[in-house]
Amino acid sequence: MLPAFALDVVLAVLLSFSAMLLGLLGWAAWRGVQLARTHGGTIDAQALQANVGAPPVLFLIMATLVSTGGTALLLYFWRRRATIIELRQSLANVRLARTWFWALGAGISTFLFSAIMSGCGRALGLELEPSNLDVIKAGFAQYPIFLALFAVVLAPMYEELLFRRVMFGRLWHAGWPVLGLVLSSLVFALVHEMPGLNGKPPSSTLFLLFVYAGMGAMFAGVYRATRTLWAPIAAHILNNALALAVLQVYGQTQA
Repeated sequence: MLPAFALDVVLAVLLSFSAMLLGLLGWAAWRGVQLARTHGGTIDAQALQANVGAPPVLFLIMATLVSTGGTALLLYFWRRRATIIELRQSLANVRLARTWFWALGAGISTFLFSAIMSGCGRALGLELEPSNLDVIKAGFAQYPIFLALFAVVLAPMYEELLFRRVMFGRLWHAGWPVLGLVLSSLVFALVHEMPGLNGKPPSSTLFLLFVYAGMGAMFAGVYRATRTLWAPIAAHILNNALALAVLQVYGQTQA
């Protein structure tokens, strides 16, 4: 099952990167056509490079949704589609009160864990702002409803589908739940903070990787405890909702 898990990771990286790259190329081509029209139908490469500019925040959010969300759906249906028996068991467990107690506890615990760890890291002088924080702030300022829907609902759904159902679930059902929890949580962390590409010192990056991996481990744990993916999805939604609320309150007090 380890080769299959490794293939899941490789496919996820290739598919999401390819989709994002195609999106960026499409944006550059569209901007090139716009600039050519404003310059009488022609524009040289140097002027094009200087005037294309960065994609708007809405494009970046949509590109992330399509690339990562699309990858999660594709790998689910291609590699780890639920059987009828699994779907029935999940539906039965959704009806249990204990499932939602697990989800509530995991969501609050994950938020408190990340908040406490962030406080400890800042006390140590580490740079702990998430790499996507600027995009989140800009998106919320321009499109608050859509950004809240994306960050609080859509992102948790496709992340849980990819990292918990596809990756963790593969090793869990092969009889290696602990290894699956560790490896899937590490991949989850690396997707959020890629060393060398996030512009942070190694110490800050390692700390953030530990925090994200801990969050991923909690979501995997509640998935295993409840045996329905809706529980970690709910926990993830609660965590993100609390984090976004705190971010907005903190931002208003700093303004």
